[in-house]
Amino acid sequence: MKQKKSLRGRIEDNEPNPVDIHVGQRIRLRRTILHITQQQLAEMLGLTFQQVQKYEKGMNRVGASRLWDISRVLEVPMSFFFEDMDASVAQKSPRMLNMSEKGSFLAENQHSFDDDPMKRAETLELVRAYYKIPNRAIAKYLFNLIVALSKSTAGMAQVDANKDEDF
Repeated sequence: MKQKKSLRGRIEDNEPNPVDIHVGQRIRLRRTILHITQQQLAEMLGLTFQQVQKYEKGMNRVGASRLWDISRVLEVPMSFFFEDMDASVAQKSPRMLNMSEKGSFLAENQHSFDDDPMKRAETLELVRAYYKIPNRAIAKYLFNLIVALSKSTAGMAQVDANKDEDF
């Protein structure tokens, strides 16, 4: 009986695992918020910038010890890299893929990463601007205002995309 080649956590068409992509996006998000280049992060970790690039794209998996180092350099807890993970992404973990091959898991549609608000430039700009507010009490009021607005307008129809471009 011929044994199937291990995909090492990749999905069937040899694409990066969505969990690795999510972790990479979170590394990029934090690095960008801190205004650190890939080269600078690489130097802090003793890597090449190409390796950081591959981590951020999910092409190379980040090992536990390396993720620990990254969390220390980027000053976030390790849980940061897994926050806001969509359930459909979590279901593509290597363990879940292995269960799928054994027939004990029903695969769902792959999550579209293009709709991720954490990848939008205005999200990064908003976060940067928020942390530049020197008066933290005012920043907290602003935060509460944004949360309240998002809750009160959640059911409203989406504004015309052309109007948003003037933002």
